[in-house]
Amino acid sequence: MESMPIISMLENDLYKFSMSYYYQRTTPEGIGTFSFTDRNGQKFTQEFVNLLRKEFKKLETLALTDEEFNWCLSNIYFIPQCYFEWLKGFRFNADIIDISLDEEGHLHIEARDLIYKVTLYEIPILSTVSEVYYSLYEKTEPDWDFIDKQLEKKVTISNENKLKFANFGMRRRYSHEVEDHVTEYLTRHAKYFIGSSTVYFAMKYQSIRKDLKPIGTMAHELMMATAAFMGPKEANYYVMRHWAEIFGGNMGTMLPDCFTTRVFLRNFSLDMAKLYDGVRHDSGDPFEFGDKIIAKYESYHIDPMTKSIVFSDALDFDRALAIQKYFEGRIKVSFGIGTNLTNDVGTVKPLNIVMKLKTFQVNPRQHVYRCVKLSDTPGKELGDPDEVHSYKVILGLT
Repeated sequence: MESMPIISMLENDLYKFSMSYYYQRTTPEGIGTFSFTDRNGQKFTQEFVNLLRKEFKKLETLALTDEEFNWCLSNIYFIPQCYFEWLKGFRFNADIIDISLDEEGHLHIEARDLIYKVTLYEIPILSTVSEVYYSLYEKTEPDWDFIDKQLEKKVTISNENKLKFANFGMRRRYSHEVEDHVTEYLTRHAKYFIGSSTVYFAMKYQSIRKDLKPIGTMAHELMMATAAFMGPKEANYYVMRHWAEIFGGNMGTMLPDCFTTRVFLRNFSLDMAKLYDGVRHDSGDPFEFGDKIIAKYESYHIDPMTKSIVFSDALDFDRALAIQKYFEGRIKVSFGIGTNLTNDVGTVKPLNIVMKLKTFQVNPRQHVYRCVKLSDTPGKELGDPDEVHSYKVILGLT
């Protein structure tokens, strides 16, 4: 199967654009290095690397069109026009993407640039790795009948239980074609499908459903970069405070687990708890997490039913339904479902790949700091082992 390249500058997650603008406002000279991790330790070939380089080179041809620009001004209103005027002039540069294989055939990818630019590379790199992998090694068409039957079951669960969800699936999708097909199916048949993190598909299918929205706020990299130059104890609060100032109350879903939810709850002050709409769950036990968040709101005499949790950790629809039933009447919930939508094709297993911030330099005159992501799930920690241990000591997690 011939791989299909990314076809639009907006074929990226919404939170990449919001974070890019945040960096422009807070650390415009900041330099970041993103590093690829394959959690399954797959082995690849030089042919695969050559195909990747070819696909990454195609990214250089992308440019924000006038139609896309105008759509963004109307639909991503919380990011000002000046950002999208900058984005019209932005071009990907394949030369900053360093790709290699080690002696055992494991894939290594890094990209380094000003962080407000290089943050835009993560999702296109991951989705390209996934698509090229299937086109080279599987050489089979997805089973479209299987995909539709699976989607029918998922939509039935959502429609019958008023389960609100968005597609979060670009990064590990089978292909552009599959994500396109899935998004159209959901748009036409799923009453409680609220949108897509992939901005391009939210735009494309808004012609069918006007209420369809691009979905997303922030990722772990904000806290990772902040902690790198100012330490992890107050990084959550620093991000919350500056994010609120920049977006003025929009984009009000906080991501708590970068240094564990236990640490976040120390930083989740009364003013921030009132200001933010809710939080997103991305690691650890979702039931325990929700109970802790509810308890925190109640300790501040905040009605949890005025707040929400977005669950987004490796979900399928049965799991999402169990979570919704558990929290019914206690707090509002919605779901971001990714790989289970865009790579449930009946012929392959999804890759387990991520790309995270490895180093951050607040400006060219400062030290290059190593970045760390902890987690509520053992094994999902990222970073130099000595630095990870240091963070745990500083935060009292040892």
